[in-house]
Amino acid sequence: MDNKIKACLEAILFSFGDTVPVGKIATALDTDKETAKKYLAELQDLYANDESCGLRIVSYEDSYQMCTKEEYYDNLIKINSVPKKYVLTDVLLETLSIIAYKQPITRLEVEKIRGVSCDHAVNKLIEYKLVKELGRLDAPGRPLLFGTTEEFLRTFGVRSIDELPSVKPDQLAEFKAQAEKEMNDIQTVDI
Repeated sequence: MDNKIKACLEAILFSFGDTVPVGKIATALDTDKETAKKYLAELQDLYANDESCGLRIVSYEDSYQMCTKEEYYDNLIKINSVPKKYVLTDVLLETLSIIAYKQPITRLEVEKIRGVSCDHAVNKLIEYKLVKELGRLDAPGRPLLFGTTEEFLRTFGVRSIDELPSVKPDQLAEFKAQAEKEMNDIQTVDI
């Protein structure tokens, strides 16, 4: 990669600040997506191996972003306030995992899985920018479809939904048995 392409990539990623789809980068470079990805991979390696540089290039699915290296986080905190941390309660985590694994999914489908209303949880996850509206389902009432965001990927340290851990069949059977036991305990108490 020549210096002009490197400089152009740096200018694009720096000026956007947020993630930039590889298609837009390819358009800016007057090239195809595969060539753009090759250049971006070279730039990622260059930044990763340069100990005198405090930046890195991160990829999220089909987008790229320029970020600071994690080892300089403490230095940044000294000149800026600590970013606001949000708390993910068990309810929020449960709702988020259902959305992450079943997306695109409607609110009603989440409620069927959880067995309780999830309006508050979904609204909080949208507020935290971990979940977003993806569109509407082509069905009566045209319910909203929800899915995860790039912020979700960033927060949980994965580059793609495909990197989420899968549930093993024996774990699934154990979870099902535990849920059935809890349901039986609830029914026993109600009687």
